[in-house]
Amino acid sequence: MSSFESFWTDRTTSRPDGTDPYLHLDFSVVFIRDQQRSLRFYADQLGFTTVVDFTFQSGHRWIEVAPPDGTAKLALVQPGAGSDEENLIGQFTRIFFLTEDVNATYEEWRARGVHFEFPPMQPEWGGMLTRFHDIDGNSFGLTGFDQATRAMEMQRRALAARAEAERRNVQEIGIAKQVQARLLPQRIQPRTLTDFAGICIQAHQVGGDYYDFLDLGRGVLCFVIADIAGKGLGAALLMANLQAALRSHSAMANESPERLLLTLNQLFYENTAESSYATLFLAVLREETRQLTYLNCGHLSGLIARSNGTLISLDSTATVLGLFENWTCSAQSCAMFPGDTLVMYTDGVTEPVNAAGDDFGENRLKDVVLTRRHLTAEGLMKAIVDEVRTFATGEQQDDVTVLVVKCNEE
Repeated sequence: MSSFESFWTDRTTSRPDGTDPYLHLDFSVVFIRDQQRSLRFYADQLGFTTVVDFTFQSGHRWIEVAPPDGTAKLALVQPGAGSDEENLIGQFTRIFFLTEDVNATYEEWRARGVHFEFPPMQPEWGGMLTRFHDIDGNSFGLTGFDQATRAMEMQRRALAARAEAERRNVQEIGIAKQVQARLLPQRIQPRTLTDFAGICIQAHQVGGDYYDFLDLGRGVLCFVIADIAGKGLGAALLMANLQAALRSHSAMANESPERLLLTLNQLFYENTAESSYATLFLAVLREETRQLTYLNCGHLSGLIARSNGTLISLDSTATVLGLFENWTCSAQSCAMFPGDTLVMYTDGVTEPVNAAGDDFGENRLKDVVLTRRHLTAEGLMKAIVDEVRTFATGEQQDDVTVLVVKCNEE
């Protein structure tokens, strides 16, 4: 090992409820004649692992070995010639190793050439006991008793149960991910006047971002993007709740988007925890007149990139959805023209950071939207995602969701 930080190896066990400083036995010293020769004995014949092998600048070497289980460590120390410690080599160390099957360990080690003083026997206190020597004649006890064996078996069963629970959890999360993916739009029917595309890249196996597009009939399209507060399975369940409510009441959006969101807020408020809420952006586009009606409920501003290179922000028109019982909203309208593009997104787009600690931010997003506005809806969507991924460093922390709507040129 090349650095002093490697000198200490963590093999501790902690008390989850402990508040006082932890205390455990770090290592026991065994005096030996040759470190390398002893290291091979403990590794090859006893099956121990090397947990520390560090050479100081002075040339002094420090080695610690440990059995496969537990936290015990032995420091293999080579004393100086003529020292008092040299006289301790080949003595009974008064160190005992515990195993659940003394006879099996005895037979295994003896087959590897380990010398035992006597076969396993039953002492007065019960259990089983034998003693073995290392290559320098240092003597150790090997013992086992029923209570320890039962405790080990209980630990083994607990670990197996935990592993099975984790396996089932992974399986269930995988199923939840598949179900959630089916809640998002599965296919887009090509349209003459409007081009649109959406994507949701989850940071975890399931998440709280949601987007949708609904055909309300007679050339009226509804586009929605939302971000549920929180992450993981809880947010995913709320996302499914919101999606079901929205789709079952979506016909309201044709005549009154405000009435639709008032209904959604009431349902969300009544059927979720007090702290649960969602930010949401809803846009209704009438294709023939290209009139866009939108409501922004505490969500990030939608962006309209005009074909002439100007950019419009569609800011909040109401507070977040589902947090307040007495809630009001208002809709705003604007015109879309051939070549114009509407971009909706969640904070997973603007909040990723680079190595310098700078976030992607709204300004970088605006630059991408303006410089790539000539692309198709799917092309612009992919360009935004690619720019975010190229910019960001480290693991993705939040869902990345983008919804792009483009009015086709006539």
